[in-house]
Amino acid sequence: MSNVYTPQRNQLLSALGNEEFKRLAVNLESVEMPLGQVIHEPGEQLKYVYFPITSIISLLYVLESGASAEIAVVGNEGILGISLFMGGETTTSRAVVQSAGVGYRLKSKFLKEEFGLNEQVMKLLLRYTQTLITQMAQTAVCNRHHSLDQQLCRWLLLSLDRLESNELVMTQELIASMLGVRRESITEAAGKLQRLGVIQYQRGHITVLNRASLENLCCECYQVVKNEFDRLMPQVKTIIS
Repeated sequence: MSNVYTPQRNQLLSALGNEEFKRLAVNLESVEMPLGQVIHEPGEQLKYVYFPITSIISLLYVLESGASAEIAVVGNEGILGISLFMGGETTTSRAVVQSAGVGYRLKSKFLKEEFGLNEQVMKLLLRYTQTLITQMAQTAVCNRHHSLDQQLCRWLLLSLDRLESNELVMTQELIASMLGVRRESITEAAGKLQRLGVIQYQRGHITVLNRASLENLCCECYQVVKNEFDRLMPQVKTIIS
């Protein structure tokens, strides 16, 4: 794997001290993460934690009817599998790759050992967990009180913060599944943004042309999540500020 995709490209891993990183690095395994791959299902015991590098993982809650909605996203700023060190071992959400790329995985036992042995690792992971809880809570508020146009802007900004380019490979069907709405609603909302010159959408590719306008059109929910991350994780810098 190229040096550009070393484990330190995950911002949580890069925030570890040298000794802590070395202990985990010997057990890290690079993995391809194709679009649509299901990392785990609800109630499934987690054997690994994942550190995305160029991929983004969506956490979805799936209803008995089969309908689903996204509750959070995890990218190169974090870790998938917080329930392992929170004592739960399983989770009620489904984890699906929403943006293809690469990442690293680590057997759960190695992370739990380090979490129990090292106070700095424990504090870092718990602070990240609080940022994820904030994202989940704000997503629930946003879905209840803000328009679909605003929700789409929030979703695009959260995705952009976890990518190194302004382009997302994403079909309208997949976005609709993430936001828990009909595809036609996403078509209408994306069309508005395209007519405003904010994005360009073509054949499953979304290019953000004007991030500042996207932020202006968004509700406050995106900034709440970003501010909490910056407050709790000052040593972890997002790629796009």
